Amino acid sequence: MLGVVSDLRRFVLHRPEIETLVEIRTEEERQDSNLRIVQRLPIDVEDYTVLNVHKVGIRTPARFAYEQLLRWTGDSTYWPNRLATVETLDRGREHIRVLFVGSVARAIRRWVGGVAPEFGTLFRLTALKLQHVPPPSEFDNARYLLYQCSGGYPIGVMCLYVRSPIPDLGEIEEAQFFFAVSFNFYGRRNWPGVTLVRAVWEFVHNRVTANVLTRFKGLCEAEFLEMTEGSHPD
Repeated sequence: MLGVVSDLRRFVLHRPEIETLVEIRTEEERQDSNLRIVQRLPIDVEDYTVLNVHKVGIRTPARFAYEQLLRWTGDSTYWPNRLATVETLDRGREHIRVLFVGSVARAIRRWVGGVAPEFGTLFRLTALKLQHVPPPSEFDNARYLLYQCSGGYPIGVMCLYVRSPIPDLGEIEEAQFFFAVSFNFYGRRNWPGVTLVRAVWEFVHNRVTANVLTRFKGLCEAEFLEMTEGSHPD
């Protein structure tokens, strides 16, 4: 349980050094965001009540940041794996399960597996499209991992998206990394208590995601600096 406490301290209680949330305050901003997503991804998020997007600039080439993302495992130092444990179900990236406090969930499943085989499952991720190489028509060098979310509280989609900067948007860093989710709680647009549940979810999700992206940014930049400095003679 010490690992769980450490994750709570580092990812939930700790205030991140960078605020990464992309604010979507009005219906007009929501519609603009929906349009941008449809233009870039083979999905439509119009029917999902939740659209939550985080973004961080990384001082490395976009390809380098994306390759670091592909090296991700649940044990990566920038992910709270004791709190939200990641299980790869196919030794690849196509099928993933996320468990709440995985060590506890696994132990309980061993006792009640026949009755509750999905005990502790927060959600499952099934790959919709893994765009490892930008298509020739792509103008901003975009690469992404796009998943369908199911089997838990979010019924919708999740995307990890890396692209080059767009100067007109004031972006400076060579890599722009987006973490986006869009879904309905348990597949329903409206149900009693959803406002309170959403408020609690947004606080926890925004705090954890900002810490994850900040840590990921630091890891990428440190490794890129070490690689480039190491490639030059003294």
